[in-house]
Order: sequence, then structure tokens, then C-alpha cells
Amino acid sequence: MKYTPEAGFPYYYDLVKDMNYRSLFASSSTITFLNSISEEKAVYRYAPAKWSIKQIVGHITDHERIKIFRAFLMSRNESIELWGYDQNLLVNNSRFEELTLKQLITDFVNVRKASASFIETLSENQLLIKGMAQQYEITLEDFLKSIIGHEKHHINSIKERYI
Repeated sequence: MKYTPEAGFPYYYDLVKDMNYRSLFASSSTITFLNSISEEKAVYRYAPAKWSIKQIVGHITDHERIKIFRAFLMSRNESIELWGYDQNLLVNNSRFEELTLKQLITDFVNVRKASASFIETLSENQLLIKGMAQQYEITLEDFLKSIIGHEKHHINSIKERYI
């Protein structure tokens, strides 16, 4: 079955499912790509109601912050449903448009470093812990992969629609 972004977890997971989660978090390809975008281009929107590149970068960072916290809870056997969030509310109440792209990239790099530090502490047994993401039962490792799948989705969107 082919999923869409609206499906959430399975769509993002499918984008990276065959890749190693540690390699995904260690990759610098997104940072390299984002650093190639000018400040002028970073405010571009391909349609009036769509986010700018700066807003997308901020959203990717927010998403990783939220999901890594949930992964932390899952790794400690906290029995929670890995709930969703209102991405538009978060973006609309941010300062992403006021910040420079460089500031947003720095924040993203810092969040990624913290995420990578956390995942390096996980045992093989912790990676097998299962939780719920919407109606899907998933392992912690697959949940971690979906975080990078989400990033990949948005980077692909920037390359296809903005650049």
C-alpha cells in the first residue's frame, strides 16, 4: 500500500525503512543542502498559503524535538500513545520568519546533536520496545526512522517546489 503524508507514521517510515537509524541521524546531507539556500530564497513560498523555506526548517526542528521526547518516553517503557500535534499552530506561533535561515539551521543542528546523543545511549533491547503511533504498533527503532523520514519528505518538497 502506498501511503500519503496525511497517513503520518507509515508514510515517513516508508521513506527510510531500509536505512540504518544511526546513519540517518549522523548524515549531514540536509544541513549541507540547507546551507546552499540564500536568505532571499528562504522566504519564498510557492503558493500564498504555503510555508516559506524558513518555516519548513523551523517545523522540521520542532518535529524532531517533539518526537525525540516521545522516543525518550518510549525507551523508558512509558506506556503512552505517541500522540500527534497541530503543526500549523506551532508554525503560526513561532518566530521563524523573523530569524535568519542561518539561525534556524544552527537550531536544527543543535537539536540533531542532542537527538544523536540520545540515540547513542539506546540498547538493542530498547530499540525493540513497542508503542503506538496513531493506530500502528511500532518499535522504537522504526519510530526513530520516521523522524528522519519526515525530514526527508520536507527536504524533497523544498527541492521539488521551492528550488
